[in-house]
Amino acid sequence: MRLKKLIMISLALMAALCATAKGDDNWTATVDQMIARGEFAQAQKFMNKLPSKLRKAEAVRIDSFNTIMQRIRKDFNMTPDQGKTLIRERMPEATDAQIANWIANRKIEVMDIDGTQWWFRKSVRNLWLLGDEFAQTNAQDDSVTCAKRRSYYLQAMRTPADANGVRDWRHVDVTFKLDVDADAVPAGETLRVWMPFPYENLRQRNIRLKGSNRPVTMSEGSKHHTVYMEAVAEAGKPTHFEYSFSYDVGERHIAQQDLIAMLEPYNTSSDLYQRYTASEPRHMIITDEMRALARRIVGDEENPVLQASKIYEWISRTYPWAGAREYSTLANIPEYVLASGHGDCGQVTLLYITLVRSLGIPARWESGWMLHPDEINWHDWAETYFEGVGWVPTDQSFGRSAVGTVMNDYYATGIDLYRMASNEAVGDVLSPPKTFIRSETVDFQPGEVEWRGGNLYYDVWHSHLEVDGITPLRNLIH
Repeated sequence: MRLKKLIMISLALMAALCATAKGDDNWTATVDQMIARGEFAQAQKFMNKLPSKLRKAEAVRIDSFNTIMQRIRKDFNMTPDQGKTLIRERMPEATDAQIANWIANRKIEVMDIDGTQWWFRKSVRNLWLLGDEFAQTNAQDDSVTCAKRRSYYLQAMRTPADANGVRDWRHVDVTFKLDVDADAVPAGETLRVWMPFPYENLRQRNIRLKGSNRPVTMSEGSKHHTVYMEAVAEAGKPTHFEYSFSYDVGERHIAQQDLIAMLEPYNTSSDLYQRYTASEPRHMIITDEMRALARRIVGDEENPVLQASKIYEWISRTYPWAGAREYSTLANIPEYVLASGHGDCGQVTLLYITLVRSLGIPARWESGWMLHPDEINWHDWAETYFEGVGWVPTDQSFGRSAVGTVMNDYYATGIDLYRMASNEAVGDVLSPPKTFIRSETVDFQPGEVEWRGGNLYYDVWHSHLEVDGITPLRNLIH
């Protein structure tokens, strides 16, 4: 049987190679499918047998595929025995049957790679967020989080709104630092580094680069707004990059009843409508299945504001937060959320955008950092377009802690001021262009680093954002 299986694999590889020789564009789809099935050895063997001329021309893409497999192995690096041990350290009574049930129901995420089962490195931590047995504890945590976020809303409502509906303007001072480990590249090699920077929109203005420890090139034309620096690596020394900037930011939300009152019919022939209701490879793909799901969620509702609200609430109720796999390893993130039953902020945001676009409601991506007191972290959200109103912020992830509360609709059509938005889209080309596959191929928050030998992954550098101050710009209403 083993010999027969090997013969079948060899025949499959030969057939794939013949197809590649006839049409070079087919080889990437073949490798994608092999990686998705966990057939890493076959994928590498297949790429090694590509014609030499094609291998040379596609060296960067081949490197990217090999890098994706390396990242999946990093994500799925826990043996079943190691995972069970970690579970029983916290829950000694857990049985093999119970653990098998968690795996079957995707509460524990596993992957077969070349015939061996591996657990996702965050799967045990995620279990306490996803398991039905722990729902009551998680609901209590959500209520505490919701109360904290309600305080931001109440604070904002003590100030008047400007002509765009923005309140509680603050001046923010930030320092961003990135350090590449000593000897991560040979001495004398040039490190290329991209780091996030805010951009002008209704809620962000007066953006200023205050200083940097190296010459800076600002991005041009990319939807990922960045500062770019270079430095020559020195033997035995880490390489430090640092810059500071400031900007003004405010809170903005529009109540659902006000949106409905201002709503006008969509201009379906406009460039904006056409662009933001269309598929956007590779993570916002409108399929017949997505259209059918969106229609099931909204039922007979035809008002775009209420349709978007139903989509928002359905995702909030259905998909709890859990630690995410590396985005670069996922072929289609919304489909991954639907299959896995959970998602982090960016994953559920992409699902929201795809579903509302499926209904003919324009939506787009926005992301950067959340700067809440004691909660500085990467974060992703969306904007939804309503004719007669314009773009309205939508924080799909924050809605999960507000389901069924007085804050239930707030983040569906609003956002607090504790944000630093630096991205207007996903997967755009960096400026200046990056040669090798990015560490994060979808989003952009911690930065990107490469040298002429390839991309540098997160394990050889680290970055962090420091809020130096958030100062009110307007007096409170008395």
